[in-house]
Amino acid sequence: MILNDVNRGIRKNKKRKRLGRGPGSGQGKTAGRGHKGQGSRAGHSVSPVFEGGRTPIVMKVPKRGFNNRFGVTVAVVNLGQIDAAFEAGDEVTLEALAKKNLSRGKFDLLKILGDGELTKKLKISAHRFSKSAAEKIEKAGAEMVVVAGKVPVEDKKRAARAAKREAKSAAAK
Repeated sequence: MILNDVNRGIRKNKKRKRLGRGPGSGQGKTAGRGHKGQGSRAGHSVSPVFEGGRTPIVMKVPKRGFNNRFGVTVAVVNLGQIDAAFEAGDEVTLEALAKKNLSRGKFDLLKILGDGELTKKLKISAHRFSKSAAEKIEKAGAEMVVVAGKVPVEDKKRAARAAKREAKSAAAK
């Protein structure tokens, strides 16, 4: 093999296929559409699940449950895991938990659960704390910081409307 053979025949931009340009082109007459039928007509488009008239597999497959568009994904971490991973006086944040591989993947809220014992004084930040976790954190002399979660759009709209009403009433006085 010669070095200049490596890229021979590789072109950056491929020329488009010119359809229906005579018998010498190899794509003349029917232009790759075949004879008659739905696919040969102009404006033809078919759904990707269409299977020629038979019942599509999509309709045959059983469907169960539903996907909650408004459901909240909650990641959980136990106090025992936090105690093992962090040193006394550390700040336990969402980023710190991700670095220590305790919270994986995508989630909306992080909840601290009370499984295991906490022996160190830590500053733990999370969206939610279970009752048992809150008791154990206070008993250990550690600090809890509740982080604000995502605010739903409807709540924001409601707050904006209330602020608008207040501004209107203040202007009227």
